[in-house]
Amino acid sequence: MRFARTAATVFAALLLPVTAHTATAAAPPHSRAPGETVILPVRDALDQLPVRAEDRTGYERSKFRHWIDADKDGCNTRAEVLKAEAVTPPEQGPRCALSGGEWYSPYDDRYLNGARGLDIDHLVPLAEAWDSGAYGWTAAEREAYANDLGDARALIAVSAASNRSKADQDPTTWLPPAAGYRCQYVTDWIADKIRWGLSIDATEHDALAGQLGQCSNTPITVALAR
Repeated sequence: MRFARTAATVFAALLLPVTAHTATAAAPPHSRAPGETVILPVRDALDQLPVRAEDRTGYERSKFRHWIDADKDGCNTRAEVLKAEAVTPPEQGPRCALSGGEWYSPYDDRYLNGARGLDIDHLVPLAEAWDSGAYGWTAAEREAYANDLGDARALIAVSAASNRSKADQDPTTWLPPAAGYRCQYVTDWIADKIRWGLSIDATEHDALAGQLGQCSNTPITVALAR
């Protein structure tokens, strides 16, 4: 099993490019490219995700290098997410040391003071990404995925307790304890898989479809990363 198609090929049948000259028909597959923005209802997005068996053979967390300081400003990816998502901004000291501040953890509907009790969660866990196609990526692509600051849904500051409860599970076996956040969670999960051209397995599809049956068919906007 190998995932050879990019997100562009997978979604060419449905997704319309968002440009100054958006047409009324989907663009042909060869015109789709990383960086292009696409919009479609979330249930249509789910229906277009390729369904394949997953394979964790060869997975090691170290194959996804993180946290990096991509813009060389002294703050790594974890710190950048913390700064971006703070309800009350923290103080930033030497070497991007953060103190104080307040954050909201949507997984368990909690406010937390200080960054010590927070984890930065990969919405689609690294192991799940590997299973779903990242095993065929280059090291640079996996690093980009692990440090994705280009889409606010990809990395999220949550309580350490909720993140460690989730671990590397997909929505088949784990959904946020805060029931009011579950529609947002599965919508963002699908968007992240679209962005990176990842597949889903059959039970994951059914779990996502079941949850979406309780949610609005919200349009999602995604910039393709690959």
